[in-house]
Amino acid sequence: MQAIWKFPLQCANKNTIALPKGAKVLCVQTQRDVPCVWALVPDTNAEVVQERTFAIYGTGHEHESIGGEYVGTFQLQGGALVFHVFEEK
Repeated sequence: MQAIWKFPLQCANKNTIALPKGAKVLCVQTQRDVPCVWALVPDTNAEVVQERTFAIYGTGHEHESIGGEYVGTFQLQGGALVFHVFEEK
C-alpha cells in the first residue's frame, strides 16, 4: 500500500531523517509553524529505511556552497523568516 507521510524538520542547518526506502519527497511546508517534508511512501510495510539529509538555508545568509536537489521553501513568523530546503545526494 502507498501513502503520503509527513516528516517534521528541525530549524537547523542539517537534518538527517529516516525515510522508507523508495520514498519520493513531494514538498516542504509548515504545519502549525513546524517545517515538514511530505513524501510519497511506495510501501508502507517496508522495514528498510534510508537516512536522508536535508540542508536548510536562510534567505540572505551567506554559505560556502549550496548544493543538492531543491525541495522547497517555507516561511516562519508570518513570513519574516524564509528558508530553503535542499536534499543532499
